Amino acid sequence: MSTDKRSILHGATIRGVSAIPIQVETTISSGMPGFSIVGMPDAAIQESKERIRSAIKACGFVMPQDKIVVNLAPSSIRKTGSGFDLPIALGVLAATSQISPALLENTMAVGELSMDGAIKPVRGMLAYRVCAQSFGLNMICAHSNELHPAGATIDIKTAQSLGAFHTGSFSAPPRASQTKQCFSPDYREVSGHEHAKEALCIAAAGQHGLLMIGPPGTGKSMLAKRLPSILPPLTTEEMAQSAQIHSIAGEPIDGILAGIRPFRAPHHSASLAGLCGGGNPIRPGEVTLAHNGVLFLDELPEFSAHTLQSLRQPIESGHVCITRADGNVDMPSSFMLLAAMNPCPCGYYGDAAHECTCSQARVVAYQNKIGGPLLDRIDLSVDIWRTKIDDVVGSSPGSSSADMRERVMAAREFRSHRMHGEDHARQTSIRDALNACKMSPDSEAYFKSMASALVLSGRAVCSVLRVARTIADMQQSDRTTEEHLAQAIGYRVRSEVTNR
Repeated sequence: MSTDKRSILHGATIRGVSAIPIQVETTISSGMPGFSIVGMPDAAIQESKERIRSAIKACGFVMPQDKIVVNLAPSSIRKTGSGFDLPIALGVLAATSQISPALLENTMAVGELSMDGAIKPVRGMLAYRVCAQSFGLNMICAHSNELHPAGATIDIKTAQSLGAFHTGSFSAPPRASQTKQCFSPDYREVSGHEHAKEALCIAAAGQHGLLMIGPPGTGKSMLAKRLPSILPPLTTEEMAQSAQIHSIAGEPIDGILAGIRPFRAPHHSASLAGLCGGGNPIRPGEVTLAHNGVLFLDELPEFSAHTLQSLRQPIESGHVCITRADGNVDMPSSFMLLAAMNPCPCGYYGDAAHECTCSQARVVAYQNKIGGPLLDRIDLSVDIWRTKIDDVVGSSPGSSSADMRERVMAAREFRSHRMHGEDHARQTSIRDALNACKMSPDSEAYFKSMASALVLSGRAVCSVLRVARTIADMQQSDRTTEEHLAQAIGYRVRSEVTNR
C-alpha cells in the first residue's frame, strides 16, 4: 500500500500578455532524499529549491528529508518566473500536514520567497488576479497595490511571510484608494504651430497616423508629448487591457488607472524584440505597451530599416504575432502612430535660416531609410518650420489642450451619431470608405481626378478618404465635400520629402 503524501494547488505562468493557470502537484515519498521539479521549469524555478528550503526553516516549519517531486502541469507549457516559489512551498507544507490542505482548495498561489520566508510580489500581479478570476479560483499572494482595481469577485488573501500560514495572520488586499492625479503637458505652452495642432486634432479624432517633418529645434517632440492631453480617456475595458499589459512588463499603471492613454517613445536604438516583442520568455514590446494609446517614434530614419518594416503588420492588423517553436503568442497592438524626422542628415534641408550641407543623393538616401510601404501606412504628414523669435517671446498663448480635446470629442461624438451608435470600425476597402464619405457626384469626380493625377495607391486612396471623413466629422458635416478632400490630400505623405 502506497504511503506517498500528495497535495494539489494552482500557480500560474505568464505567456505573452496574459497568465495561464498551472497545476502544482507535490508528492513526498520514501526513497533517496531529494527535491526535484519537473514539467519544463526555467532556471528561476529550478533555483527556487534553495529559497524554499531556507524559507520553510526560517518560518518554524520542518523541511521533509524524503524524496520530494513537484510536477507543474501541463508539462507541454514552459513555466517561467519566481512566482512559483509560494505554491511549491505550500504544496510541500500541505503534503506533510504542516498546514491544512483545505486552505489550498480551489486556490491559486503566487509569490516569490526570500531566504527569511518573506513573500514578495512578482511582475504581473494584475494579470494573475485576472487569471484567477477567470477560472473561479481564490488567490493567496503577497501584498500588492495592483490587486485593488475594482471588479474582483474572488477571495484574495495576502500575507507578508510564509509564517502567516502558521499563525493564520492573513490580510485582505488593499482597498481601491483614490487614484493619483497624473498631469499631461498642455498645448497652451506651445507658441504658434497652429497648423500642426490642427493636424494633431484630426489625427486624434480619427486615430490616424501622423508624421511631422522639420529641422531640429522646431518643436516636433514638444508637440508629440502633449498628444495624450487631447485624447479621450480610456474606457473601463481599455483601462483593464492596458493596465494588465503594463503590469506584466513591470511598468507603473497609475496613469492608466487615471484614464490617461499610454504614450510610448522608444529610443531609435530599440531592437526588433524591444519594439515588437520577443525574448525568452516572450515579453510585450513597445507596440503592445502602446495598445490603446500612442507610439511616438522620434528621429524616424535613425531606426534600423528592418525594425521599421516590422511595424507594418501591427499597424495594419492591430495585433502582433510572435512565433516560437512551442507555438504562437498573439499580443494586441492597436495604437496611434506618431513620428518625427528631420528632412536630411544635417537637419536643415529647406530651412531658410540655415544652409543645408547635404548633397541631393544623401538627402534621398536618408529619406529612403523609412521605406515606401511604411510611409504608405501613415495617413497624415505635416511640415514643422521654425517659429520666429518674436512669435515665441511675445505671442499670446495658442490653442490649449482643453480646446483641442473638446473638438476631438465633438468629432468622435458626431461620428458615433452618424454611425447610429455603432462601434467605429476602420474602413478597410475603398467601397466602405466611399460609402462613409457620402460624396456628391461632383466631389467624387474631383477626388477621382486628383487620385489619378497623384497616382495614389489603393491604400493611399483609402487613407485620404478616411482623413477627409474625419475632417468632415470635425465640421459636423454629413457629407464629405471637395474642401474636405483637398485638405486631406494636402496632408498626404508624398513619395519623396525632397519634393517640398
